[in-house]
Amino acid sequence: MATWNLSGTKHHLLLCNGGSCMLRGAEGVTAAIRDEIALHHADSLIHTTRTLCNGRCEDACTVVQYPGGAWYRHMTPADGRLLVRQLLQEQCPLPEQTAYVYQHQQLTATGTAAAGVNKYQSRMD
Repeated sequence: MATWNLSGTKHHLLLCNGGSCMLRGAEGVTAAIRDEIALHHADSLIHTTRTLCNGRCEDACTVVQYPGGAWYRHMTPADGRLLVRQLLQEQCPLPEQTAYVYQHQQLTATGTAAAGVNKYQSRMD
């Protein structure tokens, strides 16, 4: 397994490939994002990691972008390609798909995503 030198990387995309996301096209989203990165020769600027469940199954397919801390929902291959292009142009990507943003030292819901349940409370019920 390779250990990548991430010096100079501006964005890290966590591509959910958990069960719900896979059922809703995560494989195509992952391929489209990676193809778009390659098309723009941006491998040194955008790093991707396939994850298992990111815990937002009702928002599938999800992609998380760091260091910005944006969580994107209902992603399609076309959305994935647009996300890459907008990140490279340093634009605010996909506001209609943004479920959470990182601000004031925490993730804040934008109001566009499924409400979800408090994961700590649900364990106590």
